[in-house]
Amino acid sequence: MLNELNPLVTINLVVLNGEKYIRHFLNSLEKQTYPHDKIQLNILDNGSSDSTKTIIGNSSFTALNFIESKQNLGMWPGQEELLKYSDGKYIIASSVDIMLDKDFIKNFVPAMEHDARIGAIQPKIYKYDLIRNTQSAIEKSNLIDTCGFKIFRSRRVVNIGHGEEDNGQYDDLGEIFAVEGAVPVFRREAMEDIRINGEFCDHDYFWYGDDLDLAWRMRLFGWKQVFAPTVIAWHDRQTTKTLKKSWSDYLSRVPVRRQIPIKKRRLDWRNLRWTFIKNDYIINFLKDLPQILPRELTVLGYAILFEPGVLKEIPIFFRYLPKILRKRKEIMKRAVVKPKEIRKWFY
Repeated sequence: MLNELNPLVTINLVVLNGEKYIRHFLNSLEKQTYPHDKIQLNILDNGSSDSTKTIIGNSSFTALNFIESKQNLGMWPGQEELLKYSDGKYIIASSVDIMLDKDFIKNFVPAMEHDARIGAIQPKIYKYDLIRNTQSAIEKSNLIDTCGFKIFRSRRVVNIGHGEEDNGQYDDLGEIFAVEGAVPVFRREAMEDIRINGEFCDHDYFWYGDDLDLAWRMRLFGWKQVFAPTVIAWHDRQTTKTLKKSWSDYLSRVPVRRQIPIKKRRLDWRNLRWTFIKNDYIINFLKDLPQILPRELTVLGYAILFEPGVLKEIPIFFRYLPKILRKRKEIMKRAVVKPKEIRKWFY
């Protein structure tokens, strides 16, 4: 039912060794202007070995349900696990390196209540930094981290506005291709609707790229995804502090990328291509092949020159390919949005 007064909202946090951030996250929840008796908080710990669990245990947030996992489930399988404990009409799926604006919940609820076909809300997310790598002092910025995912005909995927100073250029409410995974807000009904073989997210991904995969599937299944500029958060995105505008910018970041675990770089390459295989219409792929092929060759060349460890993922990519194709078959059976409608999002 639309226009429900103060519906229950569930905040689901998946964390692993988040002692640098967890206090800031919890403090931002305590400052929410939305009625606290309408906020439910679930936290799943993926096996932290630092002081994360102690800090959570000292939290004064009343409606807190803490779950410890015996194994590292990953971000989105962890979010799926937390759905079992979630009673809210709307779900905030958060990373630990996030801080919410005090009116975050207050502002997204009316946007969701306006249209029952909105499956997800993308906040306007700014960057913040821990000052001198401390755990107590923070510095918020006016630099945009993301306003959601934008996709090109080459199938390059970028964060809208990433690295830009906010001068009001992203102040309009409107649909986007897909929400990004730092702190999206979902309609619970949409999360349940997009399950494939019982899974909300693809457990074969484990880490990285699953946010785009589930958001693309959500769009195929007819759910809108909307950017809401008054829904504000801050994110400390460690591995992409600067915007890449040219190859010289990209090459200058080679040392930065080498700080990213090779496992993550491998999953980045593999999972993104699994996402295309699972969700892209063949007709759209063929039409855009002149843009896709040069980009794929460039990415492969970069890996050969600078990240040869990524190439070790290729055998795994092909070993799982039959399973990925079976998942594609299930997705396409249920897709209701036509290729032409999806194609309008490709720049």
